[in-house]
Amino acid sequence: MSTPSSANPSQALVDLAAADLMGPGVTFCPNPRMALWSNHPKVFIDVAKTGEGRCPYCGNVYRLRAAETVGAAH
Repeated sequence: MSTPSSANPSQALVDLAAADLMGPGVTFCPNPRMALWSNHPKVFIDVAKTGEGRCPYCGNVYRLRAAETVGAAH
């Protein structure tokens, strides 16, 4: 999981690999790399349907990397 720098530090774009996801295409915010002072209640964000999702608290955008796919592993 990487967090590129942004012009607005309160909103960041977080690129995700399929391996970074929990369960069926879900990630969570705040992520472990966020500063302690910026914590908010944990929310789960679905990125499987559209390839990205936004945190309703801080506005961070979580985006699945290009060429990454979410699928069932059997």
